[in-house]
Amino acid sequence: MSKSNTRNWSWKEFMLLLLLVMVFVPIFIEGWMQSWLKAILQDSLYAGTITGFIMALLFLSGIYYIALKPSSLRWDDIGLQSFSLKKLPLIGFHFILLTISSVGVIIVMEWFGISSSSSKTDSLESSFSAWKFIVGFVSATIISPFYEELFYRGFIYSWLRNRWNVGISLLSSSTIFTIVHIPHYNTLPVVFLSGLVFGWMFEKSNSIVPSMIIHALFNGTALLVTLTL
Repeated sequence: MSKSNTRNWSWKEFMLLLLLVMVFVPIFIEGWMQSWLKAILQDSLYAGTITGFIMALLFLSGIYYIALKPSSLRWDDIGLQSFSLKKLPLIGFHFILLTISSVGVIIVMEWFGISSSSSKTDSLESSFSAWKFIVGFVSATIISPFYEELFYRGFIYSWLRNRWNVGISLLSSSTIFTIVHIPHYNTLPVVFLSGLVFGWMFEKSNSIVPSMIIHALFNGTALLVTLTL
């Protein structure tokens, strides 16, 4: 990915969006609202899915009204564009690499007595149904990969990359991606690793779509493996 003046946002846009995802969302959406939904629905999966959908709307609205519209930019300016089919082998390679690496990380975590399960998967396993599986699968493979890649790679990584080199931008964007997942402490090592892979794929393809594909495949595989083991 080459540096581009079209992504030369100021610190103001960057900090406003960081406040959205690191202060407002954790406190009011993932905190208060999700707890309220759990109390009403009595189900972590449904509460988490609704919360994820609301977060997607907030993230996408934030990107559009804070970063894109004021600069007269479009979604393809942050990578939402087609990519060469010649990148498909690279997508497959990075998916396999991420999967194998994550399995290694999880094995080490389990060896130290750290579980990699989550409240969503626990809810799905405890009261499995076809409908709940569809809800969980859509959340993991469509909603999360779409808005997270647009925000953390399309905006955050692009903002960093326009100022620093690949290494610093990858490490910084992956660190931010990990920090916002802090409530789920048992998944943080895998989150950081996946952030590096997604960011590198964006760097190599100049399109956010390959990262979305790997993200979706990885989440879907993780969900299926969790349910079958």
